[in-house]
Amino acid sequence: QVQLVESGGGLVQAGASLRLSCVASGRTFSSLHMGWFRQAPGKERDFVTAISGSGENTYYKDSVEGRFTISRDDAKSTVYLQMNNLKPEDTAVYYCAARLNLGGFSTTHYRANLYRYWGQGTQVTVSS
Repeated sequence: QVQLVESGGGLVQAGASLRLSCVASGRTFSSLHMGWFRQAPGKERDFVTAISGSGENTYYKDSVEGRFTISRDDAKSTVYLQMNNLKPEDTAVYYCAARLNLGGFSTTHYRANLYRYWGQGTQVTVSS
């Protein structure tokens, strides 16, 4: 069983930056592909970004490309989401998610239903 604990959310003004962290435990971290999803009020959970277990491959939602950066530190079993130039439309609960390295990640990284483990979420609110 994998446990994920997010931190780093908060209330910021448009244009500001935040860094989210997600610490994993319960399994060798490098065996996990990691992703960030978000859910705004009244909307479905939406893919934001993902990183492969090796760290070599990253994927981004079009609207965050160039503003958000995902990274991982295997020594700390932690995945990060650096968010720059935040916009009000980025307001949501952000969830960290993990899936085992079983293949097919390059074509299915955006599919929430393939991530087996989820954190509790952290709120990010961006005011205009």
